[in-house]
Amino acid sequence: MKNISSFERLLTIMDELREKCPWDQKQTMESLSHLTIEETYELIDAILIKDMTEIKGELGDLLLHIVFYSKIASESNHFNINDVIQSVSEKLIERHPHIYGNEIATTEEQVKRNWEKIKLKKGRKSVLEGVPKSLPAMVKATRIQEKARGVGFDWENASQVLEKVKEEFAELDHEVNQENNSTKIEKEFGDVLFSLINYARFIGVDPESALERTNKKFISRFSFLENEIKEKGLNFESMNLQEMDEIWNKSKKMHP
Repeated sequence: MKNISSFERLLTIMDELREKCPWDQKQTMESLSHLTIEETYELIDAILIKDMTEIKGELGDLLLHIVFYSKIASESNHFNINDVIQSVSEKLIERHPHIYGNEIATTEEQVKRNWEKIKLKKGRKSVLEGVPKSLPAMVKATRIQEKARGVGFDWENASQVLEKVKEEFAELDHEVNQENNSTKIEKEFGDVLFSLINYARFIGVDPESALERTNKKFISRFSFLENEIKEKGLNFESMNLQEMDEIWNKSKKMHP
């Protein structure tokens, strides 16, 4: 009951803001969409650093956006928050026939394959139709590979994928050392990235999170480098690469 009353309170606040606040009154689904993307990335940042307080806050922000979109839609009688909740509940039941029906699925892979079969029955012509076109390229590659795996189109083990990575890297190296055709180099570089993302999936690594952790690590190390140079009364222009590398190695120990 407490959970229900908390949600009802949020809905009431949303109604009041939409009625009385000039900023909230002005918002549309289009104007909110880029803010929703920002909130999603803020949630991911909080998850990466395992800050549960921040995660709670960012989840609240995303929930607000869902309520906000639903409120806007209800004003034109398209749907309301109850319709949204009912829709996802029905989808969950439909996509879990091994729980709510007669299907048998004892592994994660069997569950995913069932999902793809259900989606195709709903009218999709391709299993890849469910991958949003606007996704960042790395996330999109991961989803494409997961979708293909869902219908059994995949490598058998990680060692096969690693060999593919090496093969693609060799092809990239070949193009770089040939006529320096930028179009071909870009193509081969894309193949290397795609195969690396595939390998990440096989060894249980989320490539987006892995790269973001490395980004954060580099920022920490580079900030340490900048501070050390400043404390020594020096600047980048007056130092050679070897001098900077000595401080960089120190920063790697400080920020492993």
